Amino acid sequence: MADTIDTVKELARECGFSQTGPLDVSTVQVRTEVRDACAENKCGAYGTRWSCPPGCGTLEECEARLKKYKRGLILQTTGALEDALDGESMMEISQNHRRHLEDFGDKLRELFPEAMLLGAGACKRCEKCSYPDSPCRFPGKMLASMEAMGMVVSDVCKANGLPYYYGPNTMTYVGCVLVE
Repeated sequence: MADTIDTVKELARECGFSQTGPLDVSTVQVRTEVRDACAENKCGAYGTRWSCPPGCGTLEECEARLKKYKRGLILQTTGALEDALDGESMMEISQNHRRHLEDFGDKLRELFPEAMLLGAGACKRCEKCSYPDSPCRFPGKMLASMEAMGMVVSDVCKANGLPYYYGPNTMTYVGCVLVE
């Protein structure tokens, strides 16, 4: 069992994540208030993608998918900001995190096809998602967010002993992979 996590951790390091930490799935709580925030549609993805509510399933369905696993790894990409309002660097760090996740996911699925990979924000594999008219074009590559599953990301990090905040003028994006 340790071999699987060690392999995944090494792969994450190779794909460029800044930090990783163990994830005990029993610490994950799905919360309706996270889904309620999704429904406010501030990001514009609600009801437009298979990776986001309601396309990703009910909160109960998401929780059932998560609970099939016991362990995994938290994946973080941290970068520096010039100041707290440095939107350009925030976007760059976000794009780096997405590239790390996509690269990691492609390699991970070769080794562990049953793994569940979750990211930050809506899936952007396709320029326009097929939701709701047709099934996902690439279900094996879809990247749902931790929030879509109902997770409070900072709580998941804290419950598993990994910082979420790395100090002033930093930004951290978080994903996770469930493998066992």
